[in-house]
Amino acid sequence: MTLFLAVLAVVAGLIVLTLASDWLVEGASALAKRFHVSDLVIGLTIVSFGTSAPELIVSVVSAIQGNADISIANVIGSNITNILLILGVASIIYPLKVTKSTIWREIPFALLAILVLGPMVNSFGLNGFPDSVISRSDALILLALFLFFLYYVYGMAKHAPKDEVEGLPKGTEMHLRKTLIWIVGGLIGLTLGGKMTVDGAVTIATWFGISQKLIGLTIVAIGTSLPELATSVQAARKKKADIAVGNIVGSNIFNVFLILGVAALVRPLHVDASLMFDGFVASLATLLLFLSMFFGKKHRLDRWQGAIFVLMYIAYLVYVVFRG
Repeated sequence: MTLFLAVLAVVAGLIVLTLASDWLVEGASALAKRFHVSDLVIGLTIVSFGTSAPELIVSVVSAIQGNADISIANVIGSNITNILLILGVASIIYPLKVTKSTIWREIPFALLAILVLGPMVNSFGLNGFPDSVISRSDALILLALFLFFLYYVYGMAKHAPKDEVEGLPKGTEMHLRKTLIWIVGGLIGLTLGGKMTVDGAVTIATWFGISQKLIGLTIVAIGTSLPELATSVQAARKKKADIAVGNIVGSNIFNVFLILGVAALVRPLHVDASLMFDGFVASLATLLLFLSMFFGKKHRLDRWQGAIFVLMYIAYLVYVVFRG
């Protein structure tokens, strides 16, 4: 593959990923509404999964092809991008007021996800491997925690007020056949887009002598975070802070527990030691999001805080580019 075709494959792949994840979210949301599932459950599960689907496909394809650096860097880089860049931009557009439940439960859950990952990527010499690795046993732990998160969401949904559980208004229901076409089309598009993105990214890295880790932390991480960006920015414009923040926090939980869990189950992921710093940045970003709820106006991410988040993200990008 030539350099031009590789760049074209990455761009086209990211576009397909973004469109396909939108199809999947629309189809799945319509299906959920048809069965009168609450907006709360849709937001924490279907929307979070849909916007995390590009990361899932890219990481799994990378794992299958033996490109572990892209798998892990994509997840860690996406989590950093989601908080510092996307929530930063969203809060600059409109200050985001955050519910107590999100502050005291979901944000700490997202922090737990990153902290659990720490010991796993430091498992030198364990499980028969000579270097640090996220093994299949680690994968099972991550997936078990993901199931626990789903149980938590189910508990929230069970106690949700009845007036939050509504179907689609009469006359606006998406036909079941169309719904299934959108879901299947979205899954196919995600698979094709993910393979195009990974193949192109690996070629670019090889052509310029750039590490797959750097490609994963920057181009791929930003590209696969486009659905979160579009969702959160649109939510901020419509002054729906819960969707903007919930989408990001939910996606970050999905990224670690589900995506890395599935990828490592497919193939154990050997870890570049330098990614420990990026994991620390992801933890710091999540902790800063929590602490920012108590500075300035309580339980709100203000414009000045969003600006700081964006500047921190720019500084982080400059660092990883020069680090190589």
